[in-house]
Amino acid sequence: MGVMGKLRMFVVQEPVVAASCLIGGFGLFLPAVVRPILDSFESSKQIPAPALNDVVAGMTGKKQG
Repeated sequence: MGVMGKLRMFVVQEPVVAASCLIGGFGLFLPAVVRPILDSFESSKQIPAPALNDVVAGMTGKKQG
C-alpha cells in the first residue's frame, strides 16, 4: 500500500484529525503567502519617521519650544 492508500485510510478512520490537520496547514500556509503580498502593496505608501526631538519630548513629557 502506497502513501496515498495510507492517507486515504487515515482520513476514513480519523476524519476529525484529518480535517484539523488540513485547517492547520492552511493556517501555516496563508500567512507565509499573503503577508509578503500585502507588504508589497504597502511599500509604496510609507509614513515618514517622526523627528527624534519629537519622540524624546513625547517620552519625557517635556515640550520643546
